[in-house]
Amino acid sequence: MGDNLRNQLKIASDVLDEINALLLDPDSRVVNDFFAVVEKYGTPEEINRRAEEARKLPNLMARLQEVKPAYVADLEWLVEQRDQGAFISVADYRYKVLGERADKVTFDDSLAVTLEISALQYFPFLIAEAQQAIERGELMPGRYIRVRKMKEQEADGDLLAVAAAMQIVGASYVETLDTKGSDGSNVHLGGPETITGYFGGVGQPNDHALQWLDEFLYYYTTYGIKQVLNINPGTIFLGYMLYKLGVGNEFKISVFVGNDNPYAALWTLIGAKLFSRPDGTSPLIGFNWSNSVNNETMEITAQIRRDLGFEDVVRFEHHITETWKSIVRQPYDRLDELVAIADHVANISAKHEGAPPAVEATRERPSDILDYFRDKEDVEKSGDMPFMLRNYLDKHDAVNRTARALTENGLAFVAARELHR
Repeated sequence: MGDNLRNQLKIASDVLDEINALLLDPDSRVVNDFFAVVEKYGTPEEINRRAEEARKLPNLMARLQEVKPAYVADLEWLVEQRDQGAFISVADYRYKVLGERADKVTFDDSLAVTLEISALQYFPFLIAEAQQAIERGELMPGRYIRVRKMKEQEADGDLLAVAAAMQIVGASYVETLDTKGSDGSNVHLGGPETITGYFGGVGQPNDHALQWLDEFLYYYTTYGIKQVLNINPGTIFLGYMLYKLGVGNEFKISVFVGNDNPYAALWTLIGAKLFSRPDGTSPLIGFNWSNSVNNETMEITAQIRRDLGFEDVVRFEHHITETWKSIVRQPYDRLDELVAIADHVANISAKHEGAPPAVEATRERPSDILDYFRDKEDVEKSGDMPFMLRNYLDKHDAVNRTARALTENGLAFVAARELHR
């Protein structure tokens, strides 16, 4: 392809000037409506200061004592186990897997795969997971995804408890806000009989994008929650603008956005670059691929990510296992593909949303993505809570299966940093 034709793709500076004129126009309603929401919470400096204060561990624990004292005791136990070195170290784990060969393998931490689990719906599940990890010499994930209703977990103490626990174990985590299309705002979505409504995306129609922004700022300033799930082009754009103002927000793009080819990724990453800060950072810190992507798509996009200066900023989040029901065709297991790509594509997280198919097929009640949208009261009344705990621990087992495979192939991983040193 000749350079003359390639040059036709260049974005003219006057086009960029027109975009800036739109953003800076004092009569631009789309921008003014954005500012109206932000100004409810103060200046960016005030917003960040409130979030930092709310996020401090002693403050979270003091508030939790008022809401759920039993969870404070659980967290104190977790701190005690951490400080006593009860969790297996990375070196000991590698020796457990490789034996004396561990001393001869050079693990490249620049290519370390983050061990990720989804979804941590209830705080007691984390404590059960930690107890098992100590007993069996297993690894705790370095990243947790949460999809539980925010108002529900705000009321019962889970929101505070998990926020504190993530600091204690040294893991990143992301919450899912309540303002999403499945909350009833999207007229297309009911039950399975309206499944075609999903073809346009789960959605955050009309003023729900601004409601999402408002909801995020509430939880950011009240609980210090930085990272939330993002499922819509409009709220992705709002996230970019908020960060550009100086607010310390972060988000990950959901699998439901449907990024399934390099050009979708190129468009997303161009937007991130346009609204990046002078230091090159972006609020886009997690890029969850569609379940249909292959390694070549991630390899091509890794070049884009690198050339835009985002290799250390934007993590590729890829499903290794999925829930048995309600989301993908089974069997679904991408572990071999992960091992094949992890030695040359950096900043990947291996997301485990279910057990390996062979395990799921044996369960009395296999994992189901629709459990994420149920009320806690309904789960408890139905008697499904023990089954869902089993499903969660199966995901934990899948995390450790991946860690073992990576280790056997001389590849590094990121587990909970404060637990596995």
